[in-house]
Amino acid sequence: MTLEQETNPWEAQAFRFDLAAKKLNLDPGIWKVLRYPQREIIVHIPVAMDDGTIEVFTGYRVQHSISRGPAKGGIRYSPDVSLDEVRALASWMTWKCAVVNIPFGGAKGGVICDPKKMSHGELERMTRRYTAELIEFIGPEKDVPAPDMGTDEQTMAWIMDTYSMHMRQTVTSVVTGKPVSIGGSRGRREATGRGISVVCDSALKYLNMPVEGCRVIVQGFGNVGSNAAKLLHEKGYTLIGITEFDGALYDANGIDIPSLTSHRKRAGTINGFGGAQAVDKDELITRECEILIPAATENVITSKNAAQLKCRILCEGANGPTTVVADEILAEKGIFVIPDILANAGGVTTSYFEWVQDRMGYFWTEKEVNDRLDTIMSASFDDVVAYATAHSVNNRIAAYMLAIDRVAYTTKQRGIYA
Repeated sequence: MTLEQETNPWEAQAFRFDLAAKKLNLDPGIWKVLRYPQREIIVHIPVAMDDGTIEVFTGYRVQHSISRGPAKGGIRYSPDVSLDEVRALASWMTWKCAVVNIPFGGAKGGVICDPKKMSHGELERMTRRYTAELIEFIGPEKDVPAPDMGTDEQTMAWIMDTYSMHMRQTVTSVVTGKPVSIGGSRGRREATGRGISVVCDSALKYLNMPVEGCRVIVQGFGNVGSNAAKLLHEKGYTLIGITEFDGALYDANGIDIPSLTSHRKRAGTINGFGGAQAVDKDELITRECEILIPAATENVITSKNAAQLKCRILCEGANGPTTVVADEILAEKGIFVIPDILANAGGVTTSYFEWVQDRMGYFWTEKEVNDRLDTIMSASFDDVVAYATAHSVNNRIAAYMLAIDRVAYTTKQRGIYA
């Protein structure tokens, strides 16, 4: 297998799906239904740029499954967005929602652009036109977008407003991850990081390891990585390493995460922080630790570096950070993997809470949101490890098997509409 094949996210998803489906003895017809997305939409979006020129951006929305409820999934703005990536992420969303047993299917969207090089006005115009192109395919009962890489609360507010203008009424439940002032949920911003901290707690308990002295390295210090680091720091974990796209920090005695967060807010980067030593970012993730959390992008752990990892637990904060070939190496090394479709499901779980609150017009306190999230994440961890033990498979395949089993059951119950 070439590195290009190894790092193709759709091929990685399909390989794991096929393996889990085979172990489940899945009905061949249902296998075919669940292996492919239900709908793939490609749009070309003309946008008037600030300098008077017109640029045309390519956007995607892939809906993988709506068997268990409306499709659900983020929208990312990145130069690297591809149809294969969006397909894979839509499929992962189906399995992720099923693992935590919430009534959504999977979707994903993306626009090929570089948001860092675009003005506020250009991003707004592009977002609104992208939304208008998808207007008949999204909605509270159809497909509910959310933020992802390169998008945020403001992006969701623009989508919600554009959709509402077309519907001639305010429809807050068309997206999640909105500002709290227009129907967002308390606790949503921290939810993915919080879910990671909960499954780390569960893993330590399961493996009979203490929190005290538990060394953690976090790769990626965006929304997911920074919130995971903050919550783990508060719980008494020792955060010894933080990496970002432009640098990395290490301190064997632990990094002061609140101070680092303040520095990053002021400087716009983790570089130059006086409380830790600057180190090579690629080398840092191979240093000895109890927990490694890849929380940035896909394909961080491949056949090139998997053998060098020295963590006891790999908790996947990002989607698809580990390739199929790397999985085999990690299994040989005895590393306990908390797979992405479980580890980072805190975000979609709290998105579900936001959707529920919007639809009933009554909003919970942050404590209520967090308590509900903690309960679902810890129960889902227990379900996955129990499935792994019962079927003698690793945690990733167990998570896929559990998810596929749930979606296949619903698909069979509903039948195939002819």
